[in-house]
Amino acid sequence: MLSGPRFLCRPDAKALNYRHAFHAGNFADLVKHAALLQLLARLTATPGPLTVIDTHAGRGVYDLAGAEAQRSGEAEGGIGRLMAAKDAPAAFDGLIAAVRALNAGGEGRRYPGSPWLIAHALRRGDRCLACELRPDEHKALQAALGAWPNAQALCADGFRTAVQRTPRDARALVLIDPPFERADDYPRIIETSAAILERNRRSHLMIWLPLKDLATFDAFLGDFEDAVGRPALVAETRLRPLSDPLKMNGCALVFVNPPADLADALEAICTWTAQACGEAGEGRVYEA
Repeated sequence: MLSGPRFLCRPDAKALNYRHAFHAGNFADLVKHAALLQLLARLTATPGPLTVIDTHAGRGVYDLAGAEAQRSGEAEGGIGRLMAAKDAPAAFDGLIAAVRALNAGGEGRRYPGSPWLIAHALRRGDRCLACELRPDEHKALQAALGAWPNAQALCADGFRTAVQRTPRDARALVLIDPPFERADDYPRIIETSAAILERNRRSHLMIWLPLKDLATFDAFLGDFEDAVGRPALVAETRLRPLSDPLKMNGCALVFVNPPADLADALEAICTWTAQACGEAGEGRVYEA
């Protein structure tokens, strides 16, 4: 059974003190969202319904001209750089097209979060469950997904929901992307992943993690491999050496049951982002 507090959807509910609006469209979003669209393109090319569960969905659409985004300035060095680039690899084409679609053909001020991208990519017979605990963010998420009847915004604990709602006998993709402001986020990722795979061993998992120091990440990978009992595909984007644990020095994606041809697209995404947004940055993809 999953551990941790049970959250309720009410204005005074205990929730994370986190707003992705400050970070929307940054380098980590480029990696996560371009990779997510590459993965979805492969999964939706296969017959049969697909259920996608987004454990930490956020508000779905972000205003890059809003106070939060303007205060951090991270989007300018992320999606702003990508949209202006002439050398971005084809692996980014899906993300660029989605941003333009959201902004009626232009580069614009709106940036799509993962639940919007998922809903936009799914077919009529597919299903999206997007989980968001904060009542205000959940309300915005409902509005962002309103155009898709097969996409549902849940005000619920995403870790619990992923285990409870992953179908047992059908294809599923679970995106796990917590804010890492709780001390138990790392162990809950591992616990949740193992429980999902016990429920449906064919489930596809995509996990996003920050890269701060190598010791923390290596320890996670070791514990993760022990818990899930199968190899994982890891894609790292290092903006700089992992020498200062107080900085977000990059990000990583961990996949379980990925399509066989995903690695090349991931390498292109991670390498370009590391070089375009980093300081002597590097990207690498490997099996752990």
